[in-house]
Amino acid sequence: MTVAEVTYSNSISVAEHVVMMILGLVRNYLPAYQTVLDGGWNIADCVARSYDLEGMHVGTVAAGRIGTAVLRRLAPFDVKLHYTDRHRLPESVERELGLTFHPSAAEMVPHCDVVTINAPLHPETEGLFGDALLGSMKRGTYLINTARAKIADRDAIVRALESGQLAGYAGDVWYPQPAPADHPWRTMPHHGMTPHISGSSLSAQARYAAGTREILESWLSGTPIRDNYLIVDGGRLAGAGAHAYSTAV
Repeated sequence: MTVAEVTYSNSISVAEHVVMMILGLVRNYLPAYQTVLDGGWNIADCVARSYDLEGMHVGTVAAGRIGTAVLRRLAPFDVKLHYTDRHRLPESVERELGLTFHPSAAEMVPHCDVVTINAPLHPETEGLFGDALLGSMKRGTYLINTARAKIADRDAIVRALESGQLAGYAGDVWYPQPAPADHPWRTMPHHGMTPHISGSSLSAQARYAAGTREILESWLSGTPIRDNYLIVDGGRLAGAGAHAYSTAV
């Protein structure tokens, strides 16, 4: 079996969505916008949970295509950047962006004010952000998850927001999808959830179409599919898949 995807087609789209969500939470944008919709003008309430991102410690769980793009877009905000990944970035990239590497998420998150999850879902990441890891974070940390919902424990996220352990949670991935009307992430406090749209901008959709055509034309003509597009080739992890996934069960 061969499995291919249009790699890179929406990496920048997702990275931009992550940065938008970080700013939305840290600057308390959504409640302030709701004040306008409601006809109000209570500035004190709007800024009661609003901070500058500058100077904060921001970390990404995984620094692949999306994670690295997020780091590059956050660097101009004069934040202190952290990352963890199975594959350490080149020293030149670490130096350019002022990155601090951590061997694991557990070792990174206690240092961060904002954590963004940009890892694939597999046995090593499923349920990673449960009560224990959330409890090890600074009280009042912001968590962004545009990766996969099951990397975070659904009910642990709700508890952390209700207790104030998390200052905010934003993402656009749910379990199950579509999320039922009574999903607790719809009504938990201090969230900035969207439906699964971060990688579906119109710009990204144009790239989906072009890449899908290229993959099909390569397959039908018997020419090699680009390594960047390959996840599995001949039943084995290959190309981008071999970098992002493991065979752990």
